[in-house]
Amino acid sequence: MAARQKRCGYTLDGLECKKVGKHFCVPRANHAQAFFEELLQHTKGEHARQPFIPEDWQREDIIRPLFGHVIWSDESQSYRRQFRIAWIELSRKNGKSELQAGIALYLLVADGEESAEIFGVARNREQASVVFDVAAQMVRFSPVLAKRLKITPHRKRIYDQRTNSFYQVIAADAPGLLGSNPSGVIADEILAWRDKDVWDSLRTGMGTRRQPLMVAATTAGNDSESFAGLMHKEMQAVADEPSRSPHIFTYLRNTPVDADPWDERNWYHSNPALGSFLKIESLREEALEAQNNPIAEMAFRQYRLNQWQNSAVRWMRMHLWDKCAGTIHRNAKATLEAFTDRECWFGLDLAARQDLTAICYLFPSDDGVDLVWRMWAPESAVARLDQLNNGRFTEFAKDGWLTITQGDVLDYEKVYADIESDAARFTILGGDADKWSSDPVIQEIESRTYINGIFAYTNDFTHMSDGMHRIFDMVTEGKFRHHGNPLARFCFEACEARVAKYDPDLIRPDKPNRTTASKRIDAVPAAVMAVNAWHTRGGDTYSVYSEQDVLIL
Repeated sequence: MAARQKRCGYTLDGLECKKVGKHFCVPRANHAQAFFEELLQHTKGEHARQPFIPEDWQREDIIRPLFGHVIWSDESQSYRRQFRIAWIELSRKNGKSELQAGIALYLLVADGEESAEIFGVARNREQASVVFDVAAQMVRFSPVLAKRLKITPHRKRIYDQRTNSFYQVIAADAPGLLGSNPSGVIADEILAWRDKDVWDSLRTGMGTRRQPLMVAATTAGNDSESFAGLMHKEMQAVADEPSRSPHIFTYLRNTPVDADPWDERNWYHSNPALGSFLKIESLREEALEAQNNPIAEMAFRQYRLNQWQNSAVRWMRMHLWDKCAGTIHRNAKATLEAFTDRECWFGLDLAARQDLTAICYLFPSDDGVDLVWRMWAPESAVARLDQLNNGRFTEFAKDGWLTITQGDVLDYEKVYADIESDAARFTILGGDADKWSSDPVIQEIESRTYINGIFAYTNDFTHMSDGMHRIFDMVTEGKFRHHGNPLARFCFEACEARVAKYDPDLIRPDKPNRTTASKRIDAVPAAVMAVNAWHTRGGDTYSVYSEQDVLIL
């Protein structure tokens, strides 16, 4: 039989809570609010060193309900906090870091927990340090906290000797968490976490604490099947039906997917800080850019409207592509002949021997660049692609845009011969190639063409993002002349850009499944690598080759 529940009795400044059972305890909520307002100061910008007076939405929708709702515990014969998990989903730059930092310090010194262990966790230690650095500065600005707490910057640790408690930064992939006993966890930007292992480790470690709290704050992600995506779905369900998990607190500010993204009235839901410390001018500028750039639109929807996105999005605006064709040649041979004796750089995208392979030559000039492609595929691949694309690949081959080699596998001898012929026609200054199975191919090309210093690397975010952004900008400016190559257009129209979970500016071509998909994009990575070669060795100061996994053959 459950013990009789007592009156709450929590008292602050002469105000006693006399409620019984599950309830909202006003003095506890006042205590948390007062901690922010009386002990904490803002740390950055125009509000730096001013008292942290929470905005209405921070105070009434997060701080007070999170710390004010309590339930009776038969185990401890006392009242404890109702919520053990708090999930906060907001657009970027709405003060998540400052709010988390304040909560971390409250749990460290004001929650009545002896030997409290507060862990700040993110994808890596650098990201986890974002909230910690704000908290550390709050301590420095507060005479009361600065006197009580010791900051160890290089260890990313804040220590409270009075209660033997600490706040410590760790990375989401850090080893040795199974032995931890956290009373509080500040989980930042979960959209970038690889998996749920550290979440599970820390949550199970809280079992001996009286009223532990995990606070997860994140922006919408771009992978609905990731840990963050699955958690988002669960938190949506809890928000719709709180009785599903009464120990979970949710604050979700996601703009409805059917809302007009360009209507400023729809921005306030996911950006409650608009009108106070978040300036609308920056959103207006980003919205203007996003209306003509699908990558920017995806980032705007994800980070400004807090809408969950697909990790791959259609990349090229084909109406802009069609406007920058330049001189349209009647066939591939005429296109090649038009650039005889011109200097160029190339990019070589190598596929499996049963699929499409492409090389792109880039000819720079004062008013932009000209692009010429060669593409090859074996008969078996063409037959399969024809069946999926109404015979279009055979049509591409009729005018020489695609070279078909006999048999089930690509005849690399034909590839070598064509590139050797091109080397005699053009002045090739250098090139980049796909690292995949590239060593023998590149060595053979070098031996036949006397081109030295072909760079090979993986087609990952590090090596492909800069070139893709440059191509999009040149297409937008009408400086990327493709001369009406229909197969290149097919590839660019089919190409989706995959966006890195941890950085919306990092993109790479998303290659389709070659065994099931009807589309091919090989002209795209070939063009990206040609642009990389030109910009990194044609006078541009930035180099993708300064990164790892680069071969010079």
